[in-house]
Amino acid sequence: MALCCAISNEVPEQPVISSASGHIYERRLIEKYIKENGTDPMNGEKLAADMLMEVKASPLVKPRPASATSIPAILKSLQDEWDAVMLHSFTLRQQLQTARQELSHALYQHDAACRVIARLTKEVSAAREALATLKPQAGVAAPGYTAPQQPSYGAEANPEAAQQPMEEAGMSDEVLQKLQDKATLLTAERKKRGKTVPEGLAIVEDIKTYRQLASHTGLHSASVPGILSLDVCLKDTSKIVTGGNDKNAVVFNKDTEQVMAILKGHTKKVTSVIYHPEEELVFTASPDCTIRVWGVQTAQCAQVIRAHEAPVTGISLHATGDYLLSCSTDMHWAFSDLRVGRVLTKVSDPASQHALTCAQFHPDGLIFGTGTEDSMIKIWDLKERANVANFPGHQGPITSIAFSENGYYLATSAEDSVVKLWDLRKLKNFKTLQLSDKYDVRSLCFDQSGTYLAVAGTDVRVYLCKQWQDLVVFNDHTATATGVRFGHNGTFLASASMDRSLKFFGIP
Repeated sequence: MALCCAISNEVPEQPVISSASGHIYERRLIEKYIKENGTDPMNGEKLAADMLMEVKASPLVKPRPASATSIPAILKSLQDEWDAVMLHSFTLRQQLQTARQELSHALYQHDAACRVIARLTKEVSAAREALATLKPQAGVAAPGYTAPQQPSYGAEANPEAAQQPMEEAGMSDEVLQKLQDKATLLTAERKKRGKTVPEGLAIVEDIKTYRQLASHTGLHSASVPGILSLDVCLKDTSKIVTGGNDKNAVVFNKDTEQVMAILKGHTKKVTSVIYHPEEELVFTASPDCTIRVWGVQTAQCAQVIRAHEAPVTGISLHATGDYLLSCSTDMHWAFSDLRVGRVLTKVSDPASQHALTCAQFHPDGLIFGTGTEDSMIKIWDLKERANVANFPGHQGPITSIAFSENGYYLATSAEDSVVKLWDLRKLKNFKTLQLSDKYDVRSLCFDQSGTYLAVAGTDVRVYLCKQWQDLVVFNDHTATATGVRFGHNGTFLASASMDRSLKFFGIP
């Protein structure tokens, strides 16, 4: 038999018995009544709180209120319970994901520390052995040691020597300090620029009206058609360099519509080109395993850098203008001194034995990103030569990576028809631009203000950063677009394609 409160007619949570009437009450109700009246509510006799006796009864399940006896009320109650369970499950999944990310970051840091310790241990052992035998070690350079420099055209004069990759010279304290000083200066300048919009920057309405202004198809040979790479000189954006399937690089002036130089020397197609931002120098890379430094005015090769044993897949110029990053299918990235044509360091990731497909410096120059054949984007610390973060998520080999000038965003693409945007502060993917099915992305480029992002591939299109909406799409190329670059303040757009054409887009 269930207990029932004489006042509320409900099953009491804390039942007590009145010694005056013998009735059962809910403790909180009878105590409130006694406080107000001082009598038993059933017979009116005098009653005090200390005259109440607690009932020792096993807890009972309270019956459902009358409002929960109908089918709709029961369904609502079940729905509420389901919602509560789902919210709790979602919270647990969020906590699990956060824990996984923190664990992954800690494991990467531990792995980097272990590699540094192993390298230092190896160097100490070699130094001790050299000291014991009083014989110099070929693989350990003494502090301040500089490898003998080869003449500028030594590789051309001695083909047998040119077939061997250059020996590492090591990154001296002077080089590291130079990198740090440049990064400190650039960071301060970027913070100042980030507070204001550059004067003369093309506005959104202008970008939407862009149309094809010119098309040039005679820069490269028609026998092996296709332009594979493109770059614009930042100092004078009327100067363009293209790399072609015909093994040549061509320097073209947009304003005069004249070819300034034809750079011949590679034995295979030219897949990567860079125009020096301050000097009349061009850098090219090719599957023939070489990186070449060219003088634009002389159209002659000034340096041949052999940093790799396999095809070079990507190059990127450091902000100082003196050093070049390169990557290759030999699974290594290399950091070279352009002024003397010397490889300073060459590194591979022992945890991932996959070919590197592209490389790009961060605007500050202390970190850089590489793309791999197994769909991974790796972020490296240049000074420590250590892999500090990995960004998984793509499918297929990485085709292009680009850092925004604000230093916070990284855009990446692969053979999966999407462009992913990553936040370098939170180390996570915050936006994915889904393109049409089988869209072939070949090149990504932010403008110098970090306001717009250009994508080249099946077509050429421009996105507005932060909102990530496409402003304009160009379908003028008859084949895959392989390169895209912004002109000064985004006032025009240059693109190259496998249809042999170099096209310019702007306000008609």
